[in-house]
This record gives sequence, structure tokens and C-alpha cells, in this order.
Amino acid sequence: MQPPNGRTLVNFDTNFYTETAPLDRTIRLFGQQVDLRIWPSSYEWHFGDGASTATESAGSPYPDLEITHNYTAKGQVGPAVDTTYSAEFRVNGGAWRPVPGTVTIPGDAVALEVVEATPVLVGYS
Repeated sequence: MQPPNGRTLVNFDTNFYTETAPLDRTIRLFGQQVDLRIWPSSYEWHFGDGASTATESAGSPYPDLEITHNYTAKGQVGPAVDTTYSAEFRVNGGAWRPVPGTVTIPGDAVALEVVEATPVLVGYS
């Protein structure tokens, strides 16, 4: 999340993203070569204040603000993202076939402190 260091401001767009990558594997199963393609297909973002949103995007770091959340109150929150994976397979180099269904892996909450900024008048000499 951005800004970093586990702190953000009330009424400030906090940027969220996750780094996920597709997984390609070849295994032997019952003497057959099985190729697997597994990829993240959707994300459920839980912002820790009761709000959530679903996306097909993993988000991205600043300056590309794809997935943001604006906290309206100060306090401790624990945002997390659940990642849903889809897959397909082929046997012995044959045609690719979809794996029925998906698998969702819940993400661990990350500690985030939402603070209020206090304006300070500074004099210049």
C-alpha cells in the first residue's frame, strides 16, 4: 500500500496493489505429462473499515492509482486482499482445457494506522 510505513491520512487516497504472477508447471501424473497454467483472475479488497471492492486488476504502484480507498476516520485498520485463481491444463501436449471452478486464497491483514494531519503555521525569517 502507498503511502508506505504503515501510516496514511484521513481523507487521503491510499493506493493498494499486490504482486502476483501466473504459475506454469509441468508434472507427471499416472505416467502422463500434465501441463498446468494457473493465474490470478480476480481480487477482493478488504480495507479494514468495513468497505471492500472486487476487481480483476492487481492494482499498481504510484503514480498509477488503480485501486484506492479514502479512510474517513482515524484509527487502526487491517486491509487485506483475497486472490482468486483460475486454471487450465493439458495432457501430453493436447488441447488446453479449463479447470472447473476457482480457488480463493485469503490474504493476511496488514497493519495500517489512519491519522489526522494537523496544520501548523510556520514563520519564515
